[in-house]
Amino acid sequence: MSGSTRRLSLQFLFIFSIVFLMLLTSGIFIYQGMRGSETALVSAAGESARQLSATLNERIRRLLEPAESTLRLLSFDSISAATSMPERLGRLQVFSEVVANNPMIGAVYVGYPDGEFFLLRKLATEKQRNYFSAPADSAYIVQSRSLQPDDNIIGEWRFYDRNLRLLDRWQMSTYQFDPRSRPWYMRASESNDVTLTPPYVFFSTHEIGVTLARRSADGLAVIGMDASVSDLSAEMRSLQMTPNTRIAVIADDGKVMAYPQIEEHLQRSRSDISLPMVQQLNAPALEYLYNNPPTKTGPQSFSVNGTDWFGVVEPLTAVHGNHSSVYISLPANELLAQTRSLMISNLKLTALMAVVLILIGWILGHRLTRPLQRLTDQIQALTEFNFGSHTRINTRLKEVHELSGVIDKMTATIRNFLAITHVLSQETRIEAMLEKVLRRLVAATGLSGGAVYLWNEQENCFVLAGTTAVSDCPTRIHAQQQPDGSVTRNERLLSDQLPASDSWHEVVLRNREQELLGVVALKVPAEMQHTDKADFHYFINEMTGVVAIAIDTRQLIESQEQLLEAIIKLLADAIDAKSPHTSGHCQRVPELAILLSDRASRSQQPRFRHFSMSEADRTVFRIAAWLHDCGKITSPEYVVDKATKLETLYNRIHEVRTRFEVLWRDAELDYWRGIASGEPETLMQDQLHARQQQLQEDFAFIANTNIGGEFLDEEAVVRIQQIGDQLWVRHFDDRLGLSQEERERYDRIPHPALPATEQLLADKPDHIFHWHGRRPPVEHDNPANRWGFDMRAPEVAYNLGERYNLGIRRGTLTEEERFKINEHIVQTIIMLDALPWPRPLRDVPRIAGSHHERLDGNGYPRRLTSPQMSVQEKVLAIADVFEALTAADRPYKPAKPLSESIRILFFMARDQHLDPSLLHLFLESGVYLEYAHRFLKPEQIDEVDIPGYLQKLEELLGVSV
Repeated sequence: MSGSTRRLSLQFLFIFSIVFLMLLTSGIFIYQGMRGSETALVSAAGESARQLSATLNERIRRLLEPAESTLRLLSFDSISAATSMPERLGRLQVFSEVVANNPMIGAVYVGYPDGEFFLLRKLATEKQRNYFSAPADSAYIVQSRSLQPDDNIIGEWRFYDRNLRLLDRWQMSTYQFDPRSRPWYMRASESNDVTLTPPYVFFSTHEIGVTLARRSADGLAVIGMDASVSDLSAEMRSLQMTPNTRIAVIADDGKVMAYPQIEEHLQRSRSDISLPMVQQLNAPALEYLYNNPPTKTGPQSFSVNGTDWFGVVEPLTAVHGNHSSVYISLPANELLAQTRSLMISNLKLTALMAVVLILIGWILGHRLTRPLQRLTDQIQALTEFNFGSHTRINTRLKEVHELSGVIDKMTATIRNFLAITHVLSQETRIEAMLEKVLRRLVAATGLSGGAVYLWNEQENCFVLAGTTAVSDCPTRIHAQQQPDGSVTRNERLLSDQLPASDSWHEVVLRNREQELLGVVALKVPAEMQHTDKADFHYFINEMTGVVAIAIDTRQLIESQEQLLEAIIKLLADAIDAKSPHTSGHCQRVPELAILLSDRASRSQQPRFRHFSMSEADRTVFRIAAWLHDCGKITSPEYVVDKATKLETLYNRIHEVRTRFEVLWRDAELDYWRGIASGEPETLMQDQLHARQQQLQEDFAFIANTNIGGEFLDEEAVVRIQQIGDQLWVRHFDDRLGLSQEERERYDRIPHPALPATEQLLADKPDHIFHWHGRRPPVEHDNPANRWGFDMRAPEVAYNLGERYNLGIRRGTLTEEERFKINEHIVQTIIMLDALPWPRPLRDVPRIAGSHHERLDGNGYPRRLTSPQMSVQEKVLAIADVFEALTAADRPYKPAKPLSESIRILFFMARDQHLDPSLLHLFLESGVYLEYAHRFLKPEQIDEVDIPGYLQKLEELLGVSV
């Protein structure tokens, strides 16, 4: 049969035969009902339009009647007889109550036969106040024209607040409003009742409204008020019969008096705002209805731009004296949509019967075809690599039930294969990996359980690494002899020592070099012991081969990780062993740093709430901490260990002392030469003693200065120069016995003839060690600086000048030597960055190389600021400083006690060297004390005012930590 032949579903045929006749009958009834309901709905639309017109008339009446009532009351007010402005202002309270208590009324005014005018307007919005340039607190404006004794009319504006306190008063010579020329005045003067103007747009408020006017009871004035009817347009939105129904109140001259979106269509010019014409509404149906009014009552159908409409026009009688009508256009499709809704309601019984029959047919057909369809779907899912959605089909059909069982087993096997692959690729811990793989392997093969043993070559035994569904396997099984390459896969290494009540199948695990890795022991259930095992054994052997490769790979990775850890610790130990001054530093800093970082990751303080460390993060941080000073391997030991100013590879104070010895001998020779020449012995004796005393004092001063101190003042520097200016005579050639490098330095200077007179202390050219192309690229603008360093390198590598070194103001290090020590962090970054770190360890160089940075950006080597530093980098900085302060193995300084060390840490945090939040955690969590008990001498652990420091740190942070 052709593959393109269309096949029919059994379920479809079963349902079709039941419901076809019922649907045919229902369709006839539905058609007839729709025709009748459509006619009824059109008639109902006409009735709804008439009711809508009546509703609008009623709403307009309710809008205007309160204003008319108020106006009739005001016609009896005494303001009509007031002839002066003070009299009229005396009625201000009455007028303010009128506009304040009726939101529809915007202004109340009085016009007089002599042209005088008095108006009170409510300033309800900021827009109105801006229009009149009114003061900020203005609530009302009084606009008036008053007749003066000289028959001139003066215009004035007065501004009042809500309590009718006068805020400002302006004389407006340009205010030339004459009420007698206004239509409302003229119409009211000729009538004994309230007159009403056609709707128009108030210029000041942009509201649509009408002006109501009435002659006063005494006939002396005309009283008017502006009443807003803008709410009418807003209320029309709620009267729409369908979403696209268009409703408008249109005057006979085509002006639109009310429309739901009328604000968008107002006609604006520089001097006026007017109502739109019907053509300007962008409503073609309303425009057609206005131009072609219905000739008979009720809805009339028409078509505009290919769309069918029903139109209704009803006269509006509430606005007496103004001829206008309500125009309503309804889309025919929306009107018929209501017809369909009504039809569905009328035919619910018929539809319900059809649904019941469809359900009956569907249920009967579904019960027959559901098992086959489910099997089809499951096989389709397998072809689409979806192995997780299969469930066993429970059916009375025997063939379908058996086929479902086969598919269920196949899906479970594939799913377990995928799970084994996932475990092998994701799990890093070998024991957990073996246990998960074993559990999946047992499930895929239908075995009862199993165990995995790994071979321990040192102990000559198999060690239990994981089990599933067994609980009585021994944890260790000793081999009878040392396995070697002659062991084959068929050997039974464990069966004699596994539980004898079970049948076991063993698979020996070997790596690519056929070295023994372990054994997988699988417990075979009784029902499988007598079946053909060839295919089963082949499958198990192939699967466990994958496990063997995974074990070999994991063990190789673990051994490489152990080797890396050992090399790192070896390097750190070598750095510590290089100098007794840093002994143990590279070992203690990681301990302290990990303690503090663990506290930070568990802390709930706001500063650390989003900081956490996974096991991988802890590994990166631990390695970085161990390697944080690896650059010190390039730091010369004599610079790191320099304890005196003249020290290089040795303390050159001995050379200086020898020169003083020469001067001592010279003084003695001068004494004996004087005696020999006949000089008085007493005089020569006094000169000798004075010279020798001076030499003793000078050397003592130089020797003491060589030790270094807190600060060397300018007077001491001058005395060094004076002492150094003394001369001594050298008789031996200083170019003999030199190394090649020394000869190159001496060759740069002339060779003086012997005997040579030299200064006691000198800064010689051969004391200068130039970079010779080895200058490190630490300047920010150096093209070779690709690490972001921002330091200043000295002009020369070393300056061993005696006066230069003795003149060091603080400590024992010159600028060049201090840079050389600081350069260790530069070398740390360069060395670590050159290593091919795996992806998880790529942050090691950054963390290890930032522990000398400061929060304020004045640290080195990259001048990082606090936002640029991670929590780990800031932790390592605190650990490095605290360990250096408390270390007891520094020959050049005594170990500081806890109180002194924490005091220094606080000052460094205050000065933005260290992170105050981390220091607060360091003290509050007790990490400092835990470290002290492990690494400090008992006499160093003294009392510390921890609460006091915590309070100072909280004040420093400005928030509660």
